[in-house]
Amino acid sequence: MTEHSDTGFSTRAIHAGQEPDPQTGAVVPAIYQVSTYKQDGVGGLRGGYEYSRSANPTRTALEECLAALEGGARGFAFASGLAGQDTVIRSLLTPGDHVVVPSDAYGGTYRLFNKVARPWGVEHTITSIHDVEAVRAAIRPGQTRIVWVETPTNPLLGIADIAALAEVAHEAGALLAVDNTFATPYLQQPLSLGADIVMHSTTKYCGGHSDVVGGAVVVAESVSVPGFEDAADRIAFHQNSMGAVAGPFDAWLVLRGLKTLAVRMDRHCDNAEKVVAFLQGRDDVTAVHYPGLEGHPGHAVAAKQMRRFGGMVSFQVTGGEQRAVDVCGATSVWTLGESLGGVESLIEHPGRMTHASVAGTELEVPADLIRLSVGIEDVDDLIADLAAALDKTA
Repeated sequence: MTEHSDTGFSTRAIHAGQEPDPQTGAVVPAIYQVSTYKQDGVGGLRGGYEYSRSANPTRTALEECLAALEGGARGFAFASGLAGQDTVIRSLLTPGDHVVVPSDAYGGTYRLFNKVARPWGVEHTITSIHDVEAVRAAIRPGQTRIVWVETPTNPLLGIADIAALAEVAHEAGALLAVDNTFATPYLQQPLSLGADIVMHSTTKYCGGHSDVVGGAVVVAESVSVPGFEDAADRIAFHQNSMGAVAGPFDAWLVLRGLKTLAVRMDRHCDNAEKVVAFLQGRDDVTAVHYPGLEGHPGHAVAAKQMRRFGGMVSFQVTGGEQRAVDVCGATSVWTLGESLGGVESLIEHPGRMTHASVAGTELEVPADLIRLSVGIEDVDDLIADLAAALDKTA
């Protein structure tokens, strides 16, 4: 079990991997901005540290904290979310293997499978992960090694039943890997529901302040891969061999962000719920995508596996693509920008921005779709700004 496994979430976020320094008593882990370490004789490593690509004390603190928050056996910190995903792919797959990929996936993830992994020889099938039987049908017995899931999905906020998909994957001898970026470990615990691997872009909610780029992978206890040794050992080997690790200052920033994750997520959720209620009252909003709505097709599953429904909202407007683009450019409190999960509210047009890379594919998003990352500002200001943008572009 991970450190502080018997304590509450916020206690783990503040203390796991972060005990006061034994020499100085400092309550915040140091930033070990160092590349190499003095050895006590050849091979005489202090605490296992020899070179910071292989291990760094600040990164170790973050990795231990991430594992504790997700309830996993081992955590790994990377230079970006995609670096972590690429390491999972390279570690656990070989040419000829097959992956089931969501039909509503982050554009960068799809690009990684379609433009990087596929030429390497890893095949994929796109399917609706909201439909358990569709996932079962997409699996190729003996070839499918990973069922890859986002929940909630980006940008349409679809919901996958993690426990049901874990059962389907395991029946076929495959692993279930869950991108938990939108939900965060505070709102959802995929490993406790049967998933084998959890991934994050720590750039988003884990960091929480739009000042760092990073990624994370957490592996459950005793995950084995057919033909390979332990999955965590494979990922550790490839993390070091491929080298896309989180730098010490980036690791420190994410670690700092995790300390306030719970209180920030509660405020994100509070604000998102009020923004959703506002949008539902607009005649020029044709659809609101938010798993907290009872009419959302994944609402029952989300209510079962999530603490709350998150801070991400997407909606569609009358007037088509140009109106959606115009709304995105007409706000003042909401910042027009990519990414998500920071304390500030962001608005974007997925079709032309974050998901432009999937235009013309099965993953293409609606042209009239607007995505909101609801921040922690005063919600009345956020609603007033949205109202003004919608009115101005009507």
